[in-house]
Amino acid sequence: MNVVVLGAGVIGTTSAWYLREAGHDVTVLERQPGPALETSFANGCQISVSHAQPWANPAGLLKIMRSLTREDAPLLFRLRADPLQWQWCLQFLRECRPARVNANLRQILAIAEYGRRSLQALRAETGIEYDSLARGILHFYTDQREFDKACAVAAQMRELGCPRRTIDADELIRIEPALAAMRKKLVGGDFTPSDESGDVYKFTSGLAAEGEAAGIRFCYNTSATRLLVEAGTVIGAEAIDGEGRHRVIRADAFVVALGSFSAPLLAPLGVKLLIYPGKGYSATYDIADASAAPSVSLTDDSYKLVLSRLGSRLRVAGTCELNGYSRALNTVRCEAITRRVRELFPDACDYARPNYWTGLRPLTPSNVPYIGRTRYPNLYLNTGHGTLGWTMSCGSARLLADIVAGRRPEVACRTAAG
Repeated sequence: MNVVVLGAGVIGTTSAWYLREAGHDVTVLERQPGPALETSFANGCQISVSHAQPWANPAGLLKIMRSLTREDAPLLFRLRADPLQWQWCLQFLRECRPARVNANLRQILAIAEYGRRSLQALRAETGIEYDSLARGILHFYTDQREFDKACAVAAQMRELGCPRRTIDADELIRIEPALAAMRKKLVGGDFTPSDESGDVYKFTSGLAAEGEAAGIRFCYNTSATRLLVEAGTVIGAEAIDGEGRHRVIRADAFVVALGSFSAPLLAPLGVKLLIYPGKGYSATYDIADASAAPSVSLTDDSYKLVLSRLGSRLRVAGTCELNGYSRALNTVRCEAITRRVRELFPDACDYARPNYWTGLRPLTPSNVPYIGRTRYPNLYLNTGHGTLGWTMSCGSARLLADIVAGRRPEVACRTAAG
């Protein structure tokens, strides 16, 4: 059948790929001039099953409350006269209950692990190059209390099948020698050897090119403005192209993969999504001394930063700002990233010329994405992946393709709202 996918980030592009593989005629609408130019453009680049712990948990809530007044804190919250923000926060508090935390962790971990396996299979199938490194992800800690809490989380994740192994400071340095200069500050860490890293923009662009060759139509500079409904079925997507012309694109089925912008598009249809934008920051540095820069993807737990080696560049990403849909750079938060990376690896990079960027992560209160059918029989969702969009992308796209085909997906998915 004819399927229209809204959005050409990593989620929309992988969705289009697997739908095409299933035999559908696929068209992708994207408001930018190319794929992966918004949230997928310059994120942390980790394929991180080890990051499956939901943000909504009792320990995380306390940490958030302590950091709300600091401009450079890992989480910055700006209270707004926005009903969606208030509803999202209330549900976040509900998701902090232990029973919900455990259920969410299981589902996130299952989708993330399926996503990593699916990515590995797709990479072998297509040969796409994207600065991939399969050297694992190393978490390091400089606070004993935080490390003790992390040990308990790592043990729980091991019980669920994620090989997140707790290690001491000496083992940290053996795995990543670039950490040796801060040996006295390290209290321990954990290592997940099966995790990976790679440039999500390069991957998505490469997959879009492969998809076009396979017959997927990508309509760039085309903004979907609303979905048209008749007799309880979506009949078309109204869009504006780059020349300001209005079009209606008709199809048999529609997939919304617009990240943070999924909720406002669907609200007029009565499909209520609890997705709120969490503005994340990244800085990309040219590596000046390869021997002084990390070669294993790292997570700095104290500052909530992830660091990934991308060829001759170092990508550092993290922090979260709940402040509406603005992508404006906050200088204080940008400088805090560079200050921390320079402290960790003073000789590794050219810190005088950082390339700062922001993107709007589509956050659900539980961190579990929406994957599946809505109240409309031909309207589907693949959105709300938060900080794990790159990790989950191929897996959630495969699950979506199974649902569209009427097959039972390999991993249980959250029932779509509305």
